[in-house]
Amino acid sequence: MTQLPLRAQLASALGRSAATLSRMTGRGDGSVIGGRVGLLLEPDLLRQLARDRKLALVSATNGKTTTTRLITSALLELGEVATNAFGANMPAGHVSALSQHKRAPYGVLEVDEKYLPEVLATTGAGVVCLMNLSRDQMDRAAEIWLLAQKWRKALSGKPTHVIANCDDPLVTWGASTAAKVTWVSGGQRWKEDSWCCPECGGPLDRKDADWACRECTFHRPEPQWVVDGDAAIDPRGQRWLLDIQLPGQANRSNAVMALAVAETFGVPVERALPRLREVTSVAGRYTTVERDGRHARLLLAKNPAGWLEAFDVADPQLPIILSVNAQGPDGRDTSWLWDVDYRILRGRPVFVTGERRLDLALRLDVADVPFTLCGTFMEALAMQPPGRVDVIANYTAFQQIRSEFGRAV
Repeated sequence: MTQLPLRAQLASALGRSAATLSRMTGRGDGSVIGGRVGLLLEPDLLRQLARDRKLALVSATNGKTTTTRLITSALLELGEVATNAFGANMPAGHVSALSQHKRAPYGVLEVDEKYLPEVLATTGAGVVCLMNLSRDQMDRAAEIWLLAQKWRKALSGKPTHVIANCDDPLVTWGASTAAKVTWVSGGQRWKEDSWCCPECGGPLDRKDADWACRECTFHRPEPQWVVDGDAAIDPRGQRWLLDIQLPGQANRSNAVMALAVAETFGVPVERALPRLREVTSVAGRYTTVERDGRHARLLLAKNPAGWLEAFDVADPQLPIILSVNAQGPDGRDTSWLWDVDYRILRGRPVFVTGERRLDLALRLDVADVPFTLCGTFMEALAMQPPGRVDVIANYTAFQQIRSEFGRAV
């Protein structure tokens, strides 16, 4: 790799020092502060750190962190990989990740949906993975049709190879201006944001995974990769069992996206799939933590689509603890709770906690789901009998619970 200019070297070194100090003092994992320091000293640091690397950017509303981890695991077949493993998905996090692995020839970066155009323009990444777009953080995120429009503009005229989920009409529209697209049928459980054609505004006719606009030519492309139950079908028609350790249909979809990306880097399925099987937890997601004989499995759900996927993974035979906050990273508007169908929780013990527990309690009451209101997560956990319990929490609530257990990963 080309040596960085002296100013960039200094900025990168000081950023790494700041990140190390942050970790040593227990103030954080250093994945943001290091990048902020580096960018303060050299505003063009991300571009310089990205130069001469083979990069993949991963963006979506849900599943970014997990898919980034899976792709990274697969690409380790080729050598060292720089990645923002803990979800710091804005430029400061990208700078920190690339600085920490300054000699890695490969990079896999999770990118916030809004920042994708900027990060793509800055890094010149050769591969972009796009999975889904749905409503999220309603008080601070752009309207998702506008995000898809920005993706289209960002990809137009660039040589980037896009791996995109063709089951999501908004993702398809956003990706369709790219020079080369590999289409993946990854599924779309949440459809409430894509009943209208993003091209002309007409109604979309949907049958199973297929969709087409009733009023223009916009339609679902033919996929090269397909998720079929517990298997992946590759572009050659070969079927591969997705016997990964991460649970649920959404993670099987994430795995197929990862396999498609890995193949663009030259890693065949037979070498990538064993690497995917090694991933058991992603930044605390799906981790089971223990306290006084109670084994709590941690599931993250940040928006209506994420709650559907969490319900798919949760064991219907177990009690369940729900925790909701509304801090800055969550979005302060909790009206999205009314878009989630909580009736699936009827018949099991439900415990509600978090800073916005009263908002969630009202929603459950309207859905006729009995629940127990708890002041803290530890109070809710202490009310469980010894054994297993599932926990679904949104972003900051999830991080608070992880902190209670020493940030299990």
